[in-house]
Amino acid sequence: MEINFNFSKEEKVELLKIARRAVAAVVSDQAYVPEKPENRKLLEKAGAFVTLRERGELRGCIGYIEARLSVYETVAETAAKAAVSDPRFEPVGEEELKDIEVEVSVLSSLTKVNDIEEIVVGRHGVLIENGFYRGLLLPQVATENNWDRDEFLRYTCMKAGLEKDCYKTSGTRIYIFTAEVFSEGELGIIPEAYIAKRT
Repeated sequence: MEINFNFSKEEKVELLKIARRAVAAVVSDQAYVPEKPENRKLLEKAGAFVTLRERGELRGCIGYIEARLSVYETVAETAAKAAVSDPRFEPVGEEELKDIEVEVSVLSSLTKVNDIEEIVVGRHGVLIENGFYRGLLLPQVATENNWDRDEFLRYTCMKAGLEKDCYKTSGTRIYIFTAEVFSEGELGIIPEAYIAKRT
């Protein structure tokens, strides 16, 4: 279950560039198809989420849990959707780009847990399912909000549209995953250096 991409700084920068260019393109009503990387690691399939923050506040987050596409394609697609298709927010405007920070989370496969003691806050993300309801929170969400395990599970239940204590009921399935998370701020990236160079 543990993620094992271990992206180098250069690989992280490349994925963040792809995400940034996808965001810049979609908010400008322009098409963007990322060039296929030569790096084989970026061609491997993986689930991923792209999170956008504006001055530190969440501005959009969309992702795929399952490994449907290559990493670079997943990042490009989810970045564009995070900018304009997150139902919680109005679409990002061009004037906001300078204040937006991009974060990428590349996910491991899912592992079903039978005992919530298996969940390590800050290390694991959580997916909760019950019937047609499904909710996911990334590992960093618990850390950012100083949640303990029960709080993390309650908020994941609510994200799924379920009662907050649904994780205690039979019929609820709990899965965990890890993620390799990196952002423009963490890597000291200046977005203006590559927005104009999108292909």
